[in-house]
Parts: sequence; structure tokens; C-alpha cells
Amino acid sequence: MLNPESPIPLYHQLADVILTRIRSGEYPRGSRIPSENSLAADYGIGRPTARQATEVLVRKRVLVRKRGSGTFVRARKEKEVDLFSLAGTISSFRDKGISLRTCILEKTRLERISQNRENPFYGEKAYFFSRLSCVEDMPVLIEDIYLHPELFSGIDRIDLEMRSLSRIVKEEYFMRPAGGKQNFRIGYLSGEKARSLGVLSTTPILTVQRFLHFSQARNAVYSELFCRTDQFVFSQSLFQKRET
Repeated sequence: MLNPESPIPLYHQLADVILTRIRSGEYPRGSRIPSENSLAADYGIGRPTARQATEVLVRKRVLVRKRGSGTFVRARKEKEVDLFSLAGTISSFRDKGISLRTCILEKTRLERISQNRENPFYGEKAYFFSRLSCVEDMPVLIEDIYLHPELFSGIDRIDLEMRSLSRIVKEEYFMRPAGGKQNFRIGYLSGEKARSLGVLSTTPILTVQRFLHFSQARNAVYSELFCRTDQFVFSQSLFQKRET
């Protein structure tokens, strides 16, 4: 229910409720949401307040009004993104003509890695930062990234906001990945990560472990990606090995 004592306006509270139901799949893409009269009755508010709430989401291009039919969750034609190329996340989206906005969730810091024994830096120090990527204000993935402390010395002094990590590695450190591997699982998020990605703790998330090798060191970059597959189809190109 809505909280009339909250400093957050009621229409914003209702907009957040509708958005949560869209992200959880309760209101699937292309489906009609309840009418403004129904929303007003369900939440004990006036119809103008319900109208304001839906208008917020129309302006964000989450909902679309259809004259004579009602208000619908905007249907998005699924776009396929080769998220797992060595070119990097931002380049993968731009190659498809998709504008991606990234923001830093946790700033770069040098720390001792004490969790997740699958992390190649476990028990040692590594640079770490976390970033969120959004398309049209809709969060699509979170990346937790770990970097070799000697090879990437000073990266904590570089502004990574809206910058391609692969380009920084190439232009600032004069290195290119020589190969790597990736592991895929289905997982779940909770707490701040779930809130940042806009999902519930029960929402299945595609999780990827990416290990990048360089000529200077194996596993010099390790990342954990948490991807919302309701927004994009994430693909990986496969190449047949030549026989020798």
C-alpha cells in the first residue's frame, strides 16, 4: 500500500509500484495495466493521482497509451547483444546502435579479496569496482570487475564513468586481451544489488564469470556480470577451431 505520511508524493509511490510489477513480470510487456479508476480504487487515491503516476511512466517510455483501449506496458522488440566479446560491454551495445549509460556503483579501490574462491585473486589484493549499465533508464546489467594490481597500477585515479574499460586498457596500459573463458549460471540477487538492477530476490538472473588473459598474465581481469534477460538476448559468437 501507499504511505500518505511519506515525503515521497503518492503518484511517485504508485509509479514505483507499477514499475516493480512490470520488472517482476506481473505486468508483462505488451499487457494492459489496470485502468486509472481501478488503480485509484485499489490504492485509495484520487483518479488525478493515478493519472499522474501513469503519466510519469509514459514519459519514461515504460508505458504507452492507446486511445480507446487503455494503457499498456511498452513492448520492446528484443535486441541481440554479443555481450561476451573481447571488445567489452559498451562496445557490444554500441555495435548494435544501442545507447548505453553506465554509472559507478562502487568506486575503484585496492582491496584484499576474501570472498568467492573462484575469483582468481582470492586471498590476494586486486583493484575492484562495480558499475551499472542502463538502456533508456532501464537497468540491464551489473558488472563487478577485478584487475591485476601491478598491471593496472593507478587505475583508481582514472575516471571510469561512461568510459570503455577495454579502451582504457588499450590506450592507457597498451595491452589487449589474448583470450579468456566464461562460465554461465542462473543466480539471484538481494539487497542493494537487486535494487540497483530493479529485480526481486526471486527473479532469476543470468550470471557470468569472465576471465581475461593477457600476454603479461593470465586472469589479469576477472569480472562477474549479472544480466537481466527480460531486456535483451545476450549472445556469444562461436568460431570453429582450425585443424592443424
